[in-house]
Amino acid sequence: MTNTAQPAAASSQGEEGEGDGLTHKAIMTVLFGLMLGLFLGALDLMIIASAMRTIADELHGQTIQAWATTAYLVTSTITTPLLGKFSDIYGRKRIYVMSIVVFLAGSLLCGMAQSMYQLAAFRAVQGIGAGGVMTMAFAMMGDMMTPERRSRYQGWFSLVFGLAGVTGPLLGGFFAGMGEIAGIAGWRWVFLVNLPIGVLALIVVATKFTMPRVRTAQKVDYWGAFALTLCLVPLLVVAEQGREWGWGTPLSLAMFALGLIGLVLFVRVESAMGDAAIIPMRLFRTRTFSVINSVNIIVGLGVFGSLIFLPLYLQMVKGMSPTAASLMLLPQTAGTIIASRTLGPVINRSGRFKAFLLLGLSLVTASLFMCGFVGPDTAVWVLVAITTVMGLGIGICFPVTLITLQNGARKEEMGVASAAYMFFREIGATAGVAIFLSIMFSVVGDKISDAFRGAAGDAGFQAAQSDPQVLADPANAQVLEAAQHGGRGIDLDDSSWLANADERLARPVLEGMADAVNTVYITAGCVMLAALLVALLLKEKKKEKEPQGAGAGGKDEQPAAAG
Repeated sequence: MTNTAQPAAASSQGEEGEGDGLTHKAIMTVLFGLMLGLFLGALDLMIIASAMRTIADELHGQTIQAWATTAYLVTSTITTPLLGKFSDIYGRKRIYVMSIVVFLAGSLLCGMAQSMYQLAAFRAVQGIGAGGVMTMAFAMMGDMMTPERRSRYQGWFSLVFGLAGVTGPLLGGFFAGMGEIAGIAGWRWVFLVNLPIGVLALIVVATKFTMPRVRTAQKVDYWGAFALTLCLVPLLVVAEQGREWGWGTPLSLAMFALGLIGLVLFVRVESAMGDAAIIPMRLFRTRTFSVINSVNIIVGLGVFGSLIFLPLYLQMVKGMSPTAASLMLLPQTAGTIIASRTLGPVINRSGRFKAFLLLGLSLVTASLFMCGFVGPDTAVWVLVAITTVMGLGIGICFPVTLITLQNGARKEEMGVASAAYMFFREIGATAGVAIFLSIMFSVVGDKISDAFRGAAGDAGFQAAQSDPQVLADPANAQVLEAAQHGGRGIDLDDSSWLANADERLARPVLEGMADAVNTVYITAGCVMLAALLVALLLKEKKKEKEPQGAGAGGKDEQPAAAG
């Protein structure tokens, strides 16, 4: 439930109010603080993508890097609805301040991590804070102004996501490429850079956002959160560790069983909790809600699960620096921003949601399959073209799924329907990261061995094995030893040695890694084909012509596109 009280300090400004007691200056002051917090949450996933290869090498955990990403996604997914409920009870400002503090504490701890498992634990702390920061930014804006005025300022939040999409990869690549900054390893600044931004957001909101708190009785779905955790965590653990344990071992089967129990318990709890549930089960009675969120989960799994491999491919296979690899991510980001900002209004006016959704899914599917055929020698312009197509597809898929979901919901269900959109997308993203990284590191060993067997008859490879200079170089020791054992024994937890190894000897390793990435992208393409098939079940309602004079707030007006 949203407080209707207005910020007390806002009306004291020396400017004329704009219909709800707030001046533009008062709104923009608080909005600046909210945007800083929102920027932190949006930036964090983007900045780590281009820096993860360096981070994993430094912490000797390349093969277990999924933990650092999934831990963040799991905690942010679970805490988002809970903290929204808490804010209704205890006040938005209090929860926002607490969330920023938790996020900053997690960022500081991440910057001090000494192992990948430590980093994963500290990223989980970050995720708890991020769930609150992202939720409170939108809720506090809703508290400050009437619905008629929100659309005027919503664009600022869209700008934040666009800015994070552009600056995140660049900052991640810059910090990862630096040796040390102020005596601290460059990659640690990926997390430490959050501190000054977060402190500024904290100061602005703590001092400028003043709102009388109305305590509201709310049921908090603790059991639902517990059941969701019981469902997600064991499944993510087995997705990450199954290749080591064996998929049919008692331990793996126990994890599958726990996850299934958690899923059944979650459905039962949500049904019993009614409207107080994290996701009210009654929403699934509508075809649009069920179909769109099924697509949403699959898109989250296919898109987010595969996107993390582009920086890995560029740095490990193409040999690019973190900075150069981050620049290669810009076409995809630009495509996403251009498509979402340009086509959002067009989609909303035309009412052809299904056609645009199928177009977006088709573009993403095609680009993923194209990524399934890249290799060490693929031209840069080809990669730019593929990632641009992928960005355009993503930029269509995300807004059209949200618009379709909102148009299929009753007015009183708009909030929970929109929250469900984020919830299911993050569920898919969390699973995708764990599953696809598990697939890659399950097959990469065999792919490298196959590449070594194929290189046995290559003259350059044989010449390198007998070259005295190559044999004397310590950088080649690991790959020379692996060559004697059919490509086995390569340490992939720290891939930094690849930069200094002889190119002829390293070639089979690069080819094996490229083949493993290809496997992931082809799998992701098949996943997106499933999303296309599910999207065909969507029934598109013909958009009724608006009556003369219907404008903002008219009953026939369609919900505006979200950026």
